[in-house]
Amino acid sequence: MRHRKKGRQLGRNSAHRRAMLKNLASSLFLTERDSEFDENAPKVKGRVVTTLQKAKEVRGLVERCITIARHSLKHQRAADELASSAERGSSEWKSWRSSDKWQEWANAIAPVVHARRRALQLLGDKTAVRILFDEIGPRFEDRDGGYTRILRLAGARLGDAGTRAALEFVGTNDRVTTKSQKPAFAADEEPAEEAAVAATTEAEATGSDAENGDSQE
Repeated sequence: MRHRKKGRQLGRNSAHRRAMLKNLASSLFLTERDSEFDENAPKVKGRVVTTLQKAKEVRGLVERCITIARHSLKHQRAADELASSAERGSSEWKSWRSSDKWQEWANAIAPVVHARRRALQLLGDKTAVRILFDEIGPRFEDRDGGYTRILRLAGARLGDAGTRAALEFVGTNDRVTTKSQKPAFAADEEPAEEAAVAATTEAEATGSDAENGDSQE
């Protein structure tokens, strides 16, 4: 029995499973980096292809990290208002560093530092954490959950015929539905059809009037 044991084992022990989920979640965030000069540039940004079971298992970790980044945005803005614009190490910066404003800035930035450390603990990759807080978090600031979706792919994985799936961020590769337009030749045929219907209706009306006249005589 698996009482009080949630989650999938995925054929691995606990340490191996945690490391695999960390790497998979970090890979999803790293697809958003500027890959212009990267040899391993992803084909589609914001999407990773894995097995269906792994995608379902890592989805909770990804969305938890995005929620942590979203909640730190208001603290980041408050800290930016209290920060000094002077160059670090200058006399103006040193005077700000020794004033009470620095303590206010430190208290405002503390939740952000804690959130970044928590995300680093969950992901284990500093580049992925930077992308999470700088790009992904502000993108989903007005969205309460549901940041990702899982799309089951038709082709099975080569070797073991595992069910493949794509885990991706919503809003990036969404399908845009447009209303279909009739072709030009169909638009030209409509007036001719309407004229034919009108002529038929008029002929039937004329015939019925003539029959009524004959019956009255």
